Amino acid sequence: MVHHTPLIATLCAGLVLAFILGWVASRIRLSPLVGYLLAGIIIGPFTPGYVADQELIPQLAELGVILLMFGVGLHFSLDDLLSVKHIAIPGALAQIAAATAMGAVMAWLLGWGWGAGLVFGLALSVASTVVLLRALEERRLVETPRGKIAVGWLIVEDLAMVLALVLLPAFAHGTQQDGGSLPITIAITLGKVAAFVAFMLLVGRRVIPALLERAARSGSKELFTLSVLSIALGVAFGSAMLFGVSFALGAFFAGMVLNESELSHDAARDSLPLRDAFAVLFFVSVGMLFDPSILVREPLQVLATCLIIVAGKSLAAFAIVRLFGHPATVANTIAVSLAQIGEFSFILAAMGLDLQLIEKPAQDLILAGAILSILLNPLLFVLLDRREQKLAVDRPRPMAPLTWHNHMVLIGFGRVGSLIADGLNDSSRNIVVIETQDVPADNARARGIPVIYGNAVAPDLLSAAGIQRAGTLLVASPNVLESARIIKLARKQKPDLYIIARAHSASDEAYLKKRGANETVMGEREIARCMAALAMTSRVPSQAEDLT
Repeated sequence: MVHHTPLIATLCAGLVLAFILGWVASRIRLSPLVGYLLAGIIIGPFTPGYVADQELIPQLAELGVILLMFGVGLHFSLDDLLSVKHIAIPGALAQIAAATAMGAVMAWLLGWGWGAGLVFGLALSVASTVVLLRALEERRLVETPRGKIAVGWLIVEDLAMVLALVLLPAFAHGTQQDGGSLPITIAITLGKVAAFVAFMLLVGRRVIPALLERAARSGSKELFTLSVLSIALGVAFGSAMLFGVSFALGAFFAGMVLNESELSHDAARDSLPLRDAFAVLFFVSVGMLFDPSILVREPLQVLATCLIIVAGKSLAAFAIVRLFGHPATVANTIAVSLAQIGEFSFILAAMGLDLQLIEKPAQDLILAGAILSILLNPLLFVLLDRREQKLAVDRPRPMAPLTWHNHMVLIGFGRVGSLIADGLNDSSRNIVVIETQDVPADNARARGIPVIYGNAVAPDLLSAAGIQRAGTLLVASPNVLESARIIKLARKQKPDLYIIARAHSASDEAYLKKRGANETVMGEREIARCMAALAMTSRVPSQAEDLT
């Protein structure tokens, strides 16, 4: 290569290979995350061939974590965090203690020191924000009660790990320091976090939304997008430099403060493409750290590590949630959500190695556990989805859908779906709703509409809604790919079904019609038609009237 272009080469190799393998994984019905991790292993130093820059890609992956945590904050207000504090705070702390104890016991059995056991246990106790949020977003669970508990739980874990990262050097050098230094370090750390939170609530809450609104008033889409990214990255970097807190925590609070602005939905939409791209690089970077030979060298140790992550701490989380009186569906979601480890685990392992608290074999086990648990986590969610769908099918249902003919099946009862139901109030035809979220499903039931709980991509749920006897299918889901799958399944079950689908662009319209939709409705086009119609029917004062 004539020019030195490590950044371009790393981006090209990471993203292109991640796309290819992610597409292959999705074709064989695996999560694309599997492909992203395999891409990292291929361009990593432990496999032959091209090796990506090992200093650049972790920094690019850190950008992904920052933008992702910013997105979490945009969807998770302070009120939401406080609403789950009674379970998220004690539950997360108890689960961290249980997982750390299990890891420490394993370290003791392997003959490691107590310091290595502490680092190893802590690394196995904290779940990955990237993995958790991706799984919740795919299932539209972020804004549900169980989704808020899961995210709140993870935020508490992250706060605990921030404290652990600050305290580890004090533990490592404890024999060389004054015995009173540890309490002082704890006090300073808590003071920095408290100062940052106070600053964001007192100053950031006023300044950040105002900056975004000024950018929006400029009328420039580019400036608005740039302001969103500047807020996310600027607050994350500033919080780390000025207050000593993590990039991820700073970005989360920036998003949480910005959530109070009326423009938060626009900010989330504009930052989504970059969040996705850098999240992919995060998984590629994890794959690069993995030495596959450990699976052959220490299979029993790898298995024990995975059991602690996937089974041990998940069972602890399930028991804790149930003890707090929450139903099994919530406990199952929390348990599966936490059955993996991620970014904080890698940071803890690297710091432990630098401080000589752990040796390279311990870091290899942590990475192996992370890779395997991230690979297994989507499969666990699939099993959970199938269980919930089976329970949904087995639940007692209103008898009407079993005997109705020429009725309407409505997919989704969110903002758009509920408005569709309002518009059909005067219709003599019956409506059945298929909904994945608890609150919208309860809203539909409160209005006397039969609801089938679950994801409509499952053929048995469409059958339960009487799709073979229905006259019209209304797909109000905002996810175009999911809508296309539903349309294809419905068209297969009833070829002459009349299907109307929601679209966001002309390309979406063409895509959905190619999959079998009869009609599509695009929001921007309907707004334009309505405004034009109002303008044509409004009474415009004559020139003579204006003069008077």
